[in-house]
Amino acid sequence: MTISLRKARTIIRKALEKGREMELKPLSVVVLDAGGHVQAFEREDGAAPGRFAIAHGKAYGAVMLGMAGSAQMKRAEDQAYFMAAVNGVFGGQVIPVPGGVLLRDKKGDVIGAVGVTGDSSDNDAIAAMAGIEAAALTGEI
Repeated sequence: MTISLRKARTIIRKALEKGREMELKPLSVVVLDAGGHVQAFEREDGAAPGRFAIAHGKAYGAVMLGMAGSAQMKRAEDQAYFMAAVNGVFGGQVIPVPGGVLLRDKKGDVIGAVGVTGDSSDNDAIAAMAGIEAAALTGEI
């Protein structure tokens, strides 16, 4: 199973709403399917154009490794050589920090990932989770 476009749009809409509610800096949100392909993306007015690559890198690492951003960050701190090697394998596309949230369905299967960037990594993760919960999915931060 993978994530539908309807659910991806819900995640983005609600994540951006949460960002505005929290008065965060302009956010960018990407939703990837289980194969790491972009299902949907939006960048708020005022967000830097490079934010797509950052949001994508957060989500891409989560889905390709089956490991949320916070777990990737811990792994990078504990075994920097491993994450450097992983990033080499994936062409430098992995950004191992919070804000890359693994998506699971009701059975616990990975169906994709969400990447949010624009504010602090922890705030990015909060916004992502708001969107994921609104779509009735489970997120792993």
